[in-house]
Amino acid sequence: MTDASLPKQPPAYDMSLTDHGFDAHILKGLTYPLGEFGPEYGELYPLTFDIGWARLPVPGALKHINIWLLADHDEQGEGIAIVDTGLNMPETKEAWNKLLSGPLAGKRITRVIVTHFHPDHIGMAGWLCYKHNVRLWMNRTEWLMARMLTSDVREEPPQEALDQMRYCGWDDNRIEALRKRGWGNFARAVSPVPVGHVRLEEGQLLPIGKRNWRIITGGGHTPEHVCLYDEDNSVLIAGDQILPRITSNVSFMTSEPTANPLNEWLESIAKFRGKLAEDTLILPAHGEPFTGAYVRLDKLASGHYDRLDDLEAALKEKELRAVDTFEILFSRPIDDSVYGLATGEAMAHLIYLVEAGRAAVEIRDGVGWFASASQDG
Repeated sequence: MTDASLPKQPPAYDMSLTDHGFDAHILKGLTYPLGEFGPEYGELYPLTFDIGWARLPVPGALKHINIWLLADHDEQGEGIAIVDTGLNMPETKEAWNKLLSGPLAGKRITRVIVTHFHPDHIGMAGWLCYKHNVRLWMNRTEWLMARMLTSDVREEPPQEALDQMRYCGWDDNRIEALRKRGWGNFARAVSPVPVGHVRLEEGQLLPIGKRNWRIITGGGHTPEHVCLYDEDNSVLIAGDQILPRITSNVSFMTSEPTANPLNEWLESIAKFRGKLAEDTLILPAHGEPFTGAYVRLDKLASGHYDRLDDLEAALKEKELRAVDTFEILFSRPIDDSVYGLATGEAMAHLIYLVEAGRAAVEIRDGVGWFASASQDG
């Protein structure tokens, strides 16, 4: 389908959400049109006449994931397109059943769209696709990652994965605990991923209902994270690419240990800043809808640049392993529940410095020791 054949009349509504009766909340340069409101599990809140907002439970500090229900139509008539799906766990299925038997009762599901391969986004996609006999729409790389990770289930982690953790500075006890946990935890949080998908790729124009959504992909958090941008009305379904209060995890991955994900992330921030309108309404995967895209993108970038400077300064004082950098990089204690994520993010920052010529690494007994590359360090 060409751009010329797509519907040209944008929806008529006030995307500032000022007609919803909520008191806007302004914090750190961002405006939350609905304040701190969020729908309860099983409820569907109409942001506009054709965008519904629901939440699904997520364990731990995140607490929830936002999903978006979009008015759609196809050759069979009117229906609902789903964007993101939640973790594959009983509490999520319960929330979905409440939605499907309640506010979505009698509505036909037309397709399931997933922004990226992380389990809280793709976890229930297969269940929904098979239940409603619809296709999964996803970026090819993200779909392949999900298919690979759900297929790779074994009793023990591969030795190369254990070696990578040793390289990061994990001690023998942590490595042994990782070995005992087995390999394939991803598959436990994801229902069977469909063996086929409809590809979403950068620049594609995707008509859903009366809207045309432009696909914008970002890297760093995942390889080709998909966002949906309604250019006519300045609305972005952002997934984890732009979150209002927390910074998405940017980590090195076992599947690509020599990549530079932080550089990809920073390039993506610049890319989104160049493509989005300043007053874009951001619909994030976690937190509340907000405006202030440039403020948030600039803050995300400056936060990483500041941490890189702090890390480089520390490396001038002494050499460090990845696990030695947590106090420099993070503003909270790192316990066992986030130790792996913190390790991945620390490595992403160290790799960035090495690739930029600002740090060097020496491997001793399988452990990577990082130091400043400056002549005076």
